[in-house]
Amino acid sequence: MGNTRGSVRIVVAVVGVVVVAAYAALLAVNALVLDPLAAVPGRSLAQIYARVDVSNDVTQDVVGVIVVAGIGIGLAVTAAAVGLASRLPATVIAVLHLGVLAAGGLATFQSGFFLGMDVADSWPTDGAAHTIWAGVLYLTSLAALVAIPGVLFATMIRTRNTQRRQQLAAG
Repeated sequence: MGNTRGSVRIVVAVVGVVVVAAYAALLAVNALVLDPLAAVPGRSLAQIYARVDVSNDVTQDVVGVIVVAGIGIGLAVTAAAVGLASRLPATVIAVLHLGVLAAGGLATFQSGFFLGMDVADSWPTDGAAHTIWAGVLYLTSLAALVAIPGVLFATMIRTRNTQRRQQLAAG
C-alpha cells in the first residue's frame, strides 16, 4: 500500500509540473507571438517587433515574459520536489500545483503588459488582449482556484470516512 501511495505522489508531482509548464508555454506564446499578430493584422511578427523596437526595447519585453513563465515552472518544480522529499500526501502536492496555476492569472495579466503595451504604443491598437488564449489562461486559473477547496473538502470527507471505518472495525 505504501508503494502505491508513493507512485501516486510521483504521478501527481510530474503531472503538476507538466500542466504548469504547458500553461507557462501558452502564456509565453500568446504574449510574444499570438497576441501581437492579432493586434496588428496583416503584419508579420518581424515587422511588429521592428516597429516596436524603434521606441521600446523588444528584448526587454521578451525577457520579461520568459522570466514570468519561468518563475511559474520553477514554482511547480519546487512544489513537486518539496512535496516528494517531504513525503506530503498526493492531495497536498496537487493543491500546491493548483495554487501555482491559480496564481498564473496574475502572471497572465502581467505578461500582457510587457509587449502588449509597447505594441499599443507603436501601432494603432489598444493594450487589451486580442486572442482567446488569454481568456483560456484566465479560466484555467479560475478553475484551479475553485478546485483547491474542492480537493481539500473531498480529502477531508475521505479521511473522516476512513477514520469512522477504523473506529467501527476496532470497536
